[in-house]
Amino acid sequence: MMGMIDTLAAILVTVVTAATPLVFASIGELVTEKAGVLNLGVEGMMLVGAVSGFAAAIATGNPVIAIFVAMLAGAVMAFLFGVLTLSLLANQVATGLALTMFGVGLSALIGQDYVGTPIKGLARLDIPLLTDLPLIGPVIFGQDFLVYLSLAMVAVVAWFLKSTRPGLILRAIGESHDAAHALGYSVIGIRYLAVMFGGAMSGLAGAYLSLVYTPMWAENMSAGRGWIALALVVFATWKPGRLLVGAYLFGGVTILQLHAQGAGFAIPSQLLSMLPYLATIVVLVVISRDSTRIRLNAPACIGKVFHPET
Repeated sequence: MMGMIDTLAAILVTVVTAATPLVFASIGELVTEKAGVLNLGVEGMMLVGAVSGFAAAIATGNPVIAIFVAMLAGAVMAFLFGVLTLSLLANQVATGLALTMFGVGLSALIGQDYVGTPIKGLARLDIPLLTDLPLIGPVIFGQDFLVYLSLAMVAVVAWFLKSTRPGLILRAIGESHDAAHALGYSVIGIRYLAVMFGGAMSGLAGAYLSLVYTPMWAENMSAGRGWIALALVVFATWKPGRLLVGAYLFGGVTILQLHAQGAGFAIPSQLLSMLPYLATIVVLVVISRDSTRIRLNAPACIGKVFHPET
């Protein structure tokens, strides 16, 4: 019996670990889209954050510095996206795709000397008595601090968007940038901040992959998680609470397919590896059938160019 409990606890711990980078990346993208900006470059920002954080960890040996470097790298990538789309009025979809390709190439270039180099990952919390509790001990009290930070970020973003004046202004800009501009709000400035926040969260998601999930650097180690994070925002209908649930569901699918492969099911491993992405497509197809809900919850100005007349 205890063996089964320990196995279940180990599975749940890995589900949490798999879901955490999705939580970071998708909560950042949610804020970006709430401001009316669609940034499809999440994958590229995650990779640049991952390699930057890993390089900083190798250079300094300090995980806190590595995390801040990763967030800064993601924010710089997002700032580049903002310059092109908000200031130069480039197409957001095309620019986001270009940002992803740029991030893939740049991260491979920066990380070519770090491939396969292992590091000591972030330590997990060890609270006497609590961590030793069956099942809930390692799952709730035995995670690394970034897991708790991801949960806190969801709560803070939900509170910020719903209960604060800056959050209401950001939402207003996402719903009608012309009306917000007429009221005197800096649409471009606020969108820059939202975009850079999204980039910082994507960089943090990448740092989690290279500092905790692996921990090492490998090219394209995000493995499509940036695209899943984008899908999660739609899955959650732009609501932080639903986003958290969706991230853990997709994290569970990712881990279950790994356990299915390890158990030796007579299913091609390639098909099992496709499961998280097939699940993403199925969920998006199902959600897209309810076009009314999408229209009611999606920011009205998402992806639209803003050019102030005065």
